[in-house]
Amino acid sequence: MVNVNPTVRRRRLGQELRRLRELKGMTAEEVADRLLVSQSKISRLENGRRSISQRDVRDLCGVYEVEDHRIVESLMQMAKDSRQQGWWHAFGDIPYSVYIGLETDAASLRVYEPQVLPGLLQTPAYAEAVVSGSLPEASSGDIEKRVRVRLRRQERIHDEEHPLRLWAVLDEATLRRVVGNRQIMREQLEYLLEVSRLPHVTVQVMPFDMGAHPGVNGQYAILEFPDAADSSVVYLEGITSDLYLEKMNDVQSYSMMYEHLRAQALSADLTRDFIERIAKEYTRSLNPLSPNP
Repeated sequence: MVNVNPTVRRRRLGQELRRLRELKGMTAEEVADRLLVSQSKISRLENGRRSISQRDVRDLCGVYEVEDHRIVESLMQMAKDSRQQGWWHAFGDIPYSVYIGLETDAASLRVYEPQVLPGLLQTPAYAEAVVSGSLPEASSGDIEKRVRVRLRRQERIHDEEHPLRLWAVLDEATLRRVVGNRQIMREQLEYLLEVSRLPHVTVQVMPFDMGAHPGVNGQYAILEFPDAADSSVVYLEGITSDLYLEKMNDVQSYSMMYEHLRAQALSADLTRDFIERIAKEYTRSLNPLSPNP
């Protein structure tokens, strides 16, 4: 059975419904008035943030006067597929499930992290320390669930047939911040070095000495997909809610900013040297009697 990603199917269907509305020359408010629903529902259906039922598709196709039954049937099938559950639903309620769905189907991911290492590059011990530290009121069960989801996501990095193309620019603070303890940090940096040597993974560090740079405003990620019909997405993580930017101008602005980040950061080879030096600092702090080169 073909593995269907409900999040991506929902986005594609929403984009097609928006296209049909625009071809009809109608506003979302006009459609909402015709169907006696809220305008926000129409907007959520079109941006893929809400589950779409086959009845929704039927009603919208009626409003848009879609006469080709093949188009209607295709959209109805997409609605059916979009209501299937992705692998992450087995873990219960995950607040960033929309992002996981996008990441699962993405062909490439460009990410900038100023505080902690990206989830896709974390060791289990580091991940547990990050989750427990950032969510001080979370139960042990919730922490364990989030760590398991994070490790499950990492399978994309090690997928031999279709690995995720990952490019990560990291602020020096992600290497210096002692998450958990120094032993965890040493093991984490050793793992980071190992993963950075994979042909589809590129890691660059932005040293403190670089001063102000295009990433000072915070973390963000750019996801790109194998199907040209799926527009790229900029993901901004929040405390209580996340933001997804899909307009072409927004994606282009963040992409240009990322190019400046990559140009100003250390090269991949110099980054590995930099990480090795910091890893050795952690080793010496754990073994103060070891010789200092």
